[in-house]
Amino acid sequence: MMKKVPKRRFKGFLNAGDWEQRKLGEVADIIGGGTPSTSFADYWDGDIDWYSPVEIDSNRYVSDSIRKITKLGLEKSSTKILPVGTVLFTSRAGIGNTAILRKEGCTNQGFQSIIPRKNILDTYFLYTLTPQLKRYGEIMGAGSTFVEVSGRQMEKMPLNIPSLEEQKKVGKLFEILDDSITLHQRKLEKLQATKKALLYELFPIENSRRPKRRFKGFTGDWEQRKLEGLCDLFTDGDWIESKDQCGSGVRLIQTGNIGVTEYLDKPDNKKWISDETFNQLHCKEVFPGDILISRLPEPAGRACIIPHLGTKMITAVDCTIVRTSTNTNASFLVQYLSSQPYFNEVNKCLAGGTRQRISRSALAEFKVLVPSEKAEQDIIGKVFDEVDSLITLHQRKLEKLKNLKAAYLNEMFV
Repeated sequence: MMKKVPKRRFKGFLNAGDWEQRKLGEVADIIGGGTPSTSFADYWDGDIDWYSPVEIDSNRYVSDSIRKITKLGLEKSSTKILPVGTVLFTSRAGIGNTAILRKEGCTNQGFQSIIPRKNILDTYFLYTLTPQLKRYGEIMGAGSTFVEVSGRQMEKMPLNIPSLEEQKKVGKLFEILDDSITLHQRKLEKLQATKKALLYELFPIENSRRPKRRFKGFTGDWEQRKLEGLCDLFTDGDWIESKDQCGSGVRLIQTGNIGVTEYLDKPDNKKWISDETFNQLHCKEVFPGDILISRLPEPAGRACIIPHLGTKMITAVDCTIVRTSTNTNASFLVQYLSSQPYFNEVNKCLAGGTRQRISRSALAEFKVLVPSEKAEQDIIGKVFDEVDSLITLHQRKLEKLKNLKAAYLNEMFV
């Protein structure tokens, strides 16, 4: 018989024995909700929180609903007051979204909320089981015309649980991890908002030749130039078929590697050609510092600077290789190629059937506003380089934390 113990366990519980299999209804109370009649105004706009499924998203905790009901509305409907620590669980279309109540409240009929029984089930341990709860709910709710999982079905869900003491240790670990993920997510969102504001302020808006914000010492209108005129090289990549590819050699940079101002490595999807094929096809080499523009969605026209990858590189035919002239700052240009006015112009030039794209010739003719002094380009480019570095740092920290959480979820539960 297979032992019910996790791969990873806290010190002090290594010899605590198997986790116990219980039904959810044995360790928690499952409570549905209801909606007071909207025909009676005195049932609404009170001080009792009343949640609907659309309010349950990525936030772990909820404490202030959009709509509220009165005490009379509570008494005249099937909804019930839920205590602090209840795990709200959406039971209809969009099954399995969860949140923890930080303040007592109630819900509409789109929930089967789970109230952990005191001294038996820890709230955060249960909340961490959201993927399992969701998967079970979706399976049980499938097959009917109106997809919904009932309270009775949820009560039958099998759970493997350790002692309450071990549950609390596990729950606390995941709470700390989730706190760190939330912190870095907020920092990342703040930096992304800062960058968006800088793009708006440091580049001229449509029908203007001056940005809203200038650095000291710079005045006057920016000059309008054709995109191709800012470059020493402006050409497409190479047509590389599957038969041309191999397991090592010259790295093939694809459209999927091009993000909006960032290079996306995608280590599980690397493509290569041999040096022999490179020479036979007369491929164009891509160098670190070159800008690649993806002519395919999404979005078409996105661009990034290629970093040092420690290998010889080429790119696909749907990418345009841009090597800037000595009078053009590459960081400045790639930020321009992420601005909304630029994407608006790209969208006007898209052509093709099911997979629209922009042609290299159309890109070449794009009118770009640039400062007359390269020094202003350099300063703007440096500002965005610093912001992008911080964004990348928090993205990596966030990814590392999410991967760590996924590993622990796999190892610390049965």
